[in-house]
Amino acid sequence: MTSEPDKSQDKNGKSNGRVAVICIAFVAGMVGMSYAAVPFYEMFCRVTGYGGTTQRVDQYSDRVLDQKVTIRFDANTSSGLPWKFEPVARDITIKIGETAQAHYTAQNISDKPTAGRATFNVTPELAGGYFNKVECFCFTDTTLQPGETLDMPVVFYVDPDIVNVPELKDVKTITLSYTFFPIEGAKPVANAPQAGNLKTNDNTDGNFGG
Repeated sequence: MTSEPDKSQDKNGKSNGRVAVICIAFVAGMVGMSYAAVPFYEMFCRVTGYGGTTQRVDQYSDRVLDQKVTIRFDANTSSGLPWKFEPVARDITIKIGETAQAHYTAQNISDKPTAGRATFNVTPELAGGYFNKVECFCFTDTTLQPGETLDMPVVFYVDPDIVNVPELKDVKTITLSYTFFPIEGAKPVANAPQAGNLKTNDNTDGNFGG
């Protein structure tokens, strides 16, 4: 007597196959969406200050409060970028709404031209939406010759509206942090001068980045 094929196993196999295909499609879709979301996420952060990202504005504050806040400055370099990057002053105390200027310096300590780009954030994160940069060097490609030192100013103010945020009413210190990353595929600049012939760049007004 010939036994009939087990139809339940066949159905289960087809069902499992459909589930596997759906899972693979879902994962692939999520990966694709994550890559597509990168530029939108960066734009969202710049506009809203989400994740400690500061605001970029074209005007200075027109209102100064009789209330002070200390701004601390942090500097970091990613591995692979042979730069000495640090703030000139570790912190300053300003009035809320007062426009201030701080300086960072970056020095290429290698024997080859190297290029980097800085990202930034503010802590506490919620304060990022009230930390307004008028001028800065973030998201600007910067190339330094061997031994070259560059002055990097940043002009900013803390929006007076920060005092109206309950979660920030007791915040007395805000930290502005920059991290420089190497630019992939950066090409050496032609006819690069020797390190001994280089001068420190002290033109603070002409070096504002985007």
